Amino acid sequence: MSGPYLIRGSVSLPEAELNWRFSRSSGPGGQHVNTSDSQVELRFDLTRTEALPPVWKERALERLAGRLVDGVIVVRSSEHRSQWRNRETAAVRLAALLAEATAPPPKPRRPTRIPRGINERRLREKKQRADTKRGRSGRDWG
Repeated sequence: MSGPYLIRGSVSLPEAELNWRFSRSSGPGGQHVNTSDSQVELRFDLTRTEALPPVWKERALERLAGRLVDGVIVVRSSEHRSQWRNRETAAVRLAALLAEATAPPPKPRRPTRIPRGINERRLREKKQRADTKRGRSGRDWG
């Protein structure tokens, strides 16, 4: 593994709280596929973790409620042939998921008014365009 995976700022995933499980990947393969456990399942207990600040933890539990099973988030990876690369992928994916889930909510949009001059200019140009198109009809050429 290439060290701690940062979530945001100085907060990172603690290696002690990550539970790894390995199994055989599905799909086609050669002679090697039947003997190696290259699929990775990474479990992170979000309810019991002490790595996240309480506000972030609350936010993550709320936003990831649909993905949690008894407060545990599960990430699987099997796209690479090697277990090591699948471990890397799963850990990066978990860190990205937690970073997105713990991000502060966006600022509320302040409604703005369109200036009257802009609206009047739009209507004036619209009328001019309509007059131009009306002038193209051949009814006066009799």
